[in-house]
Amino acid sequence: MTAGPLSGVLVADFSRVLAGPYATMLLADLGAEVVKVEGPKGDDTRSWTPPARGEAATYYLGVNRGKRSIALDLRDEEDAGLARELARRADVLIENFKPGGLDKYGLGFDAVLEANPGIVYASISGFGSGLGANVPGYDLMVQAMSGLMSLTGDPEGPPYRAGISVFDVMAGNHAVIGILAALRHRDATGRGQHVEINLLSSALTAMVNQSSAYVAGGVVPFRMGNAHPSVFPYEPLPAADTDLIVATGNDGQFRKLCEVLGIPEVADDPRFARNAGRTANREELRPILVDRLRAKTAVEWFDLLVEAGVPSGPINTVDGGFAMAERFGLDPVVAVGEGERAVPTTRHPIRFSESALTYELPPPELDEHGAELRAWLSEPGGEGGDRG
Repeated sequence: MTAGPLSGVLVADFSRVLAGPYATMLLADLGAEVVKVEGPKGDDTRSWTPPARGEAATYYLGVNRGKRSIALDLRDEEDAGLARELARRADVLIENFKPGGLDKYGLGFDAVLEANPGIVYASISGFGSGLGANVPGYDLMVQAMSGLMSLTGDPEGPPYRAGISVFDVMAGNHAVIGILAALRHRDATGRGQHVEINLLSSALTAMVNQSSAYVAGGVVPFRMGNAHPSVFPYEPLPAADTDLIVATGNDGQFRKLCEVLGIPEVADDPRFARNAGRTANREELRPILVDRLRAKTAVEWFDLLVEAGVPSGPINTVDGGFAMAERFGLDPVVAVGEGERAVPTTRHPIRFSESALTYELPPPELDEHGAELRAWLSEPGGEGGDRG
């Protein structure tokens, strides 16, 4: 098998729960060797059930493939010494302790950099290492404090959280981007550096147009349900059986929509010919579209609209989303491990024309590789990811 693009990169993973483990799983998929350092009780998500697969929490299984686990009690000096040795050998260290929380174990950035000048040290926090350092960082808090919840839900109803920990995932992706950029810098200069990611900053950049509405336009956005503030139609519309997403992002797509619906004259109406007019007059346009869409089912319209080049789609449950990916040949599920240890996981989203992705190690049991890793870390002079 062709080696992954990060083959030879050793990652010391001192993170837990979601943002950090998601980032290190992506790095493992890309070929990095990831050593997951857990406390004696293990990653919190090991106990986040239901649902479960056998005795293992599916939450934990979803973000921890491709890693080796060692349980170290950092309060024990021998274990802390092994952790410091791992940091000395690593190319990348990623952690999401409270800012400064690893300093007392000799595992803060300055101490690790002194022992390992090439280290890329990535820290994920809720609100940064400055004035927000003492505020615990959980995704739900950030969804609330960033303003996302004020944008989510019915205009007349209460704010809602997103259905996933969206900013943990965003922060994990930003961590990977920062790590890869810092590795590039190290290759050019030989110097490591501290990469800091916080959930609130990830949230503000992830809200893109809504953030820009405030920053550049002085407008405070508000909840609009499923409607888009700047584009119409760009929301669910009722078909004969259920709602269908219709997402016309430009005037040409709207014209094609009208042609498929058998109302080409609507695209010539001065009120609707341009996006700004459609958005301003959405209450007049919506019933015209709904009247035509009620003639067929959502799936029937989906096939017709996609064939015509109009962005649209059914509103699936999660199983339907995987079925759709299968329909499109995306092979969304990959089994990791063999025999009874084989675990179905969601395929890495990136595909390469030359490089390979790695799906070899199933999510590890707590301290599964502890003896092996302890022996390796106790060897004098060991470097990098070479464990023989």
